[in-house]
Amino acid sequence: MTEAQEQLPVEACKALADPVRWAILSRASGADWVACQELDTLPVSKPTISYHLKILQQAGLISLRKEGRNAYYSLERETLHQLVDALWSLAPTPRPVISGAPAHVNRRRRARRAIADVSGLAEQRGTAGEGDEAIVLTW
Repeated sequence: MTEAQEQLPVEACKALADPVRWAILSRASGADWVACQELDTLPVSKPTISYHLKILQQAGLISLRKEGRNAYYSLERETLHQLVDALWSLAPTPRPVISGAPAHVNRRRRARRAIADVSGLAEQRGTAGEGDEAIVLTW
């Protein structure tokens, strides 16, 4: 493991440890890009929001896009996936895999794919039922 890979979990965990930064990431998770003005509803001042955005950006958890005077932030999902993988490597246990896709695939997409796969399998067997779902655990 390289030094940069070892630092990712440390910096990301430090950044995630603050409730304001967690709130920013929660808002960013709901959209592709979040305008800086949308973060004004947080219970802290604008300079404090800027400080927290800087910390999140340095940790690689968000990216910045500027358009004129406006700033937009996006959640770096791949960085979060790397963090989850690093945490799993500390205590490897069976990890859920649905239809051959890694567990960190978008929940909605994974659920639709699992239902479609199970429905197709059930139709082949003649046992189609509503809400059937299959989960495979791998190491």
